[in-house]
Amino acid sequence: MANLTTSFAGLKLRNPFIISSSGLTSSVERIRKFDALGAGAVVIKSLFEEQILFEIDSLSTTSDYPEAFDYINRYTKENSVGEYLELIRNAKKAVQIPVIASINCVTAGEWINFASQIEQAGADALELNLFFMPVDKDKSAQDYEKVYFQVVEKLKAIISIPLIIKIGAYFTNPLNLINQLFYRKVDGVVMFNRFYSPDVDLDEMTLVSSDVFSSPADLRNTLRWTGIVSGKIPEINIAASTGIHSGEAVIKLLLAGATSVQVCSVLYKNGVEYLTDMIDKLESWMLANNYKSLDEFRGKMNYANFKDPMVYERSQFMKYFSNLH
Repeated sequence: MANLTTSFAGLKLRNPFIISSSGLTSSVERIRKFDALGAGAVVIKSLFEEQILFEIDSLSTTSDYPEAFDYINRYTKENSVGEYLELIRNAKKAVQIPVIASINCVTAGEWINFASQIEQAGADALELNLFFMPVDKDKSAQDYEKVYFQVVEKLKAIISIPLIIKIGAYFTNPLNLINQLFYRKVDGVVMFNRFYSPDVDLDEMTLVSSDVFSSPADLRNTLRWTGIVSGKIPEINIAASTGIHSGEAVIKLLLAGATSVQVCSVLYKNGVEYLTDMIDKLESWMLANNYKSLDEFRGKMNYANFKDPMVYERSQFMKYFSNLH
């Protein structure tokens, strides 16, 4: 029997499979199900800063008494956050695997104060989904990235549980960003977040949401950057995410240097029980290749260890398409 245990962001996991923040982890019953299926950890469905602010605004505008605004403001915040904290407490009582809280935010505002309450509720770590849409033509990329660093510094000052940053793939230099996060004592990074993207409904002539699920083809970008980051910044723990739809994909990412993986879309598409198939595939591959632990092959094919690391940098199809007519 192969040893699938691993560490991510200071957490000990029985295997590298982490269930991503989503509706799959929105209740104690669902979290308990993933524990029984063998998940290494779960990330609870995100608490959205936008959701809280929207609730405050919508309730306050229905009141005929302006003096009630402060009360409604306070009650809505406490109620929304309170339900989330209760979910953390109950999940921790129900399972033994790590329970990671999640905040999805769009500003560097007062949501930061929620983090200490999340720690007090018993969360094993905090995953921060942080993204600022760069829509200001007068701001540089560095201006936007500074906000990430400011938020991290503030959070590290008020919490002692591990801090995990889930980043998007749209940075000019992801290596520099992750290196800066590492020096600010971030305990782990998740690559990559999957953002809401618009589509056009041609019949209704309106903007709608595009497909929210990833596809196996999305693995390519995740694999490339996992291999590069793990080779260039070996000290940082990486949870690979997006495009992971099979046990084979998990093996590839571990070979590229991932410490763990986050799965979500494949479980919506194939059913949550498919998690056991992925775990079994990893273990059977390890046994067939005489690997007793993940450490024996993790990073074996990353940028630092692969004999031809330039394949990670290649971005043009010249070799394949230049002779086609």
